[in-house]
Amino acid sequence: MAKRSAPEVNAGSMADIAFLLLIFFLVTTDIATDSGLNRKLPPIVDITDPPKIKERNIFQINVNRTNQIFLKSDGEERLINLGDLRAAAVKFLDNGGGTGDDACKRCQGGQNPKSSDNFDKAIISLSNDRLTKYKTYIAVQNEIIAAYNTLRDREFKREFPALQMSYVEANDRYLDPQTPQAEQDRLKDQLETIKILIPQKFSEAETKSN
Repeated sequence: MAKRSAPEVNAGSMADIAFLLLIFFLVTTDIATDSGLNRKLPPIVDITDPPKIKERNIFQINVNRTNQIFLKSDGEERLINLGDLRAAAVKFLDNGGGTGDDACKRCQGGQNPKSSDNFDKAIISLSNDRLTKYKTYIAVQNEIIAAYNTLRDREFKREFPALQMSYVEANDRYLDPQTPQAEQDRLKDQLETIKILIPQKFSEAETKSN
């Protein structure tokens, strides 16, 4: 019995089809990008004699390997829940315990002499263990930034009441590419005013290995 030869498949157009499919997926697919933490590094400055920082002006946060958050403030260290961290940071930053040249005219806190002097002196320090979960690390960072934004929102509304918006809303408006250039320039100056009034002094200590 004679063998039948298998018909040949014309694959001449396969390359064109593959190329068209590649273009289709490139055009229609959304490429996800990871967004990091927005941080602006300070300029490099040669400091021979670093300034002395009073312990009461440091808000120390330590996250251990089991993701427990320890807070050292007002001269004592304690375990704190993530949900209470923002309010504690606001209380520290807004304390206004300074006197004389260190007095804070805009602070509305309890003026505890064991806590921060003013917005400019207050420093928040964060240290993590190498085994700290990334989710916890980001959550703590978000609460600290939210604490700064809470106070900046208050002072922005106080400084520019006619705008009827918060600091965060003004910053979003400034970053919006559809915002007119003239308005962006005005918002930039206003945002810088609040940043100088309430500087974000947030430092991260070296990660611990144990």
